[in-house]
Order: sequence, then structure tokens, then C-alpha cells
Amino acid sequence: MIVAHTKVRVRYAETDQMGIVYHGVYLTWFEVGRIILLDEIGLPYRELENAGYRLPVLEANLKYLKPAYFDDIIKIETLIKNRPSARIKIEYHLFRKDELICSGYTGHAFITDKGRATRPPLTFVEKTSHHFN
Repeated sequence: MIVAHTKVRVRYAETDQMGIVYHGVYLTWFEVGRIILLDEIGLPYRELENAGYRLPVLEANLKYLKPAYFDDIIKIETLIKNRPSARIKIEYHLFRKDELICSGYTGHAFITDKGRATRPPLTFVEKTSHHFN
């Protein structure tokens, strides 16, 4: 399993008229976690792009449990629980203090910069394989 953690502070612009974080912002936070996870395994997303690969979101699922508010510090926990193959499922848990406020996942597949489905690049396999037995 691969796990990464990071934090974001809720900006005022991320809140809606009700004073809570707009629901679409959570997907941005998922992306923040995903980019940090790739950085931490030694494969920044920019390097994947420069090598001609993309990792688009094919599906997203979120469960909102509690609202977040302006100036909250949100801890983002990002996980890959299963060995990646042609498809990758990335899970997310968002916490305010120690309280889970949102959980979800995104599903991805590698494509070339021409938009064709492809296997994960060898560098990705090498950098992730030792995390799974």
C-alpha cells in the first residue's frame, strides 16, 4: 500500500453562500493529494507528462460526511491500496482535526499524450512495485 499525507488551508474563495466549502473543491483537494503521492514515490506528474503519459480521471466518487469552513486546516490522506495495473484506484480521506469529513476515490488509466490507452510506464511500475507484496 502507498500512503501520502498533506494539508491545505480552506481559502475564503472556496466557500459558498452558505459559508461552507463548495462541493466541487473536494475534487481539487483529491488532486492535491494525488500529486503529492506521486511526488513522494519519486515520480512527479510533470515527469510522467514529459515522458508522454497522462493519467486522466475516469471516475470519481465522494461521500461528504461533515462540512468544512473557511480557514479550516484539512489533512488529505491519499492511498493506493492495490497494485496498479492498467487501471488505478486512488482513495482519499479528508480530515478536519481528527474528524473524517469526506472520503472517496478516483479511478484512472494511463494514456499516451495522443490519447491512446497504454500500460503503466516502466518507471511507474518500478517505483510502486515494492509497496505491494
